[in-house]
Amino acid sequence: MSSEDKAETTEHSLRGRVALVTGASGGIGHALARALARDGAAVAVAYGIGRQAAESVADSIIAEGGRAVVVGGDLSSADGPVRLVQEAEKKLGPVEVLVSNAGRGERHTLEDLTVEEFDRTLAINLRAPFLLAQRTIPDMSERGYGRVLFMSSTAAFIGGIVGPHYAASKAGLHGLTHSLASRFASSGVTVNALAPALIANTGMLPGMPEQLSAQIPLRRLGQPAEVADLALSILRNPYVTNQVISIDGGIHPG
Repeated sequence: MSSEDKAETTEHSLRGRVALVTGASGGIGHALARALARDGAAVAVAYGIGRQAAESVADSIIAEGGRAVVVGGDLSSADGPVRLVQEAEKKLGPVEVLVSNAGRGERHTLEDLTVEEFDRTLAINLRAPFLLAQRTIPDMSERGYGRVLFMSSTAAFIGGIVGPHYAASKAGLHGLTHSLASRFASSGVTVNALAPALIANTGMLPGMPEQLSAQIPLRRLGQPAEVADLALSILRNPYVTNQVISIDGGIHPG
């Protein structure tokens, strides 16, 4: 590797950046937080429920020589996302990398889906990411640097089997991504979305792994580390913005 290549690799790393990862106590969130920390970012490990699991993630990062803190908040409330950012910034400084990963996905049919469940799903899956972005992106823009990644789902493309509430909430993230990316690209802020499907160890699998694997062209479930690896590549690359990228074993050929 030439000296120019080394300089470019260092420039594109997240070393020294402050990252906020929501839903960081779960499978994908855990992998994302650790990947960011290994790349040199200080990570605010955010949770809605499961503080103990979030503390375990933070402890594992610290044990590996990284920097991490735990922050908690109710993303279903209108003021929860703002308070979450405030707590993260109080502990680590201005958020420069936002990974909005937390999500809700209880399975319902059109016939049994209640208004309350529809509203709660959209509050967590769509309104909270919007509020997190609204609180962090203007400051990123003023500083001339920012990375935002929304965690969507292949269900946004094909409907999926969780239900119309879930598919609609994830599809809404795509519109949010395109709107924000176009607005802030010239300020050094990239905004993208990642759309995984059928990832192991996430608590979001609508069935037995063996049965689900048969529906995937690659014939296996994805791994949280594979999602985190792609996420890190997107976050590190300053020329990738306004994209929705699938990681689903070939379920949805984009």
